[in-house]
Amino acid sequence: MKTFAIAGCGHLGRIVHKAYQDGLLEGYTLIATYSLRMEDAEQLAQGTGAKVASSMDEVISMKPDYIVETASIALLKEFAVKALGEGIGIIPLSIGAFADARFKEEALKAADEGQSRIFIPSGAVGGFDVLRTMALITDAQGLEIRAGIHTHKGPDSLRNTPLYDDALQNAEKTVFQGTTSQAIALLPTKVNVAVASALATIGPDSASAEITSVPGFVGDDHCITVETDGLKATVDIYSATSDIAAWSVVALMRNLSSRMMFF
Repeated sequence: MKTFAIAGCGHLGRIVHKAYQDGLLEGYTLIATYSLRMEDAEQLAQGTGAKVASSMDEVISMKPDYIVETASIALLKEFAVKALGEGIGIIPLSIGAFADARFKEEALKAADEGQSRIFIPSGAVGGFDVLRTMALITDAQGLEIRAGIHTHKGPDSLRNTPLYDDALQNAEKTVFQGTTSQAIALLPTKVNVAVASALATIGPDSASAEITSVPGFVGDDHCITVETDGLKATVDIYSATSDIAAWSVVALMRNLSSRMMFF
């Protein structure tokens, strides 16, 4: 039986918790919950036997096999290196944290020292298998590779960001073009999926990102394209809500405990 903790007990954390309560995570025991809002952590722990932790240090001291992070880049950066060094696997949704090259290297070094792993869920996108395979082929054969993501969003999802303008409510407009590193720096909570796809291919500093605002558009449409000589892959996923990100964590955990694993 594997143990896990949930760090971040908002909407996405509650989806993982409900999947656990509904018996979709056989082979796992929830042992701890943590949130900046204590009442949220208490709600998730209720009836499970899990402990409500007062800090991430307390969660780490309980030595879960995995910590599922559904909170923020800031929280992930706060605990990931220490947890990995203690031999605890990390399943993060705030994948944008790994666009920070220094943090990424510290996390990988800690994983080596603790003999632990970072498990990147597909989040609101997918196709990591073919993206990784194409990256491997091009590296092994010395080929050039191009990779990027084009996201369509409604203007309301860009409110309270540097990209928002009232004029977006009336006309479609490309509001960002650059690298995924630049995108996550500008929009730390909006483009984690762009960083995930970049990590699977040519890295956040090289993979391109484009964001188009569409009046009245609900949700997100992510189109990832990877291309090299003789090979091209396009993954296009639309989701009306962010729920698929949390469900991808559940799917990953089920894969880890399954007798037949998919990669």
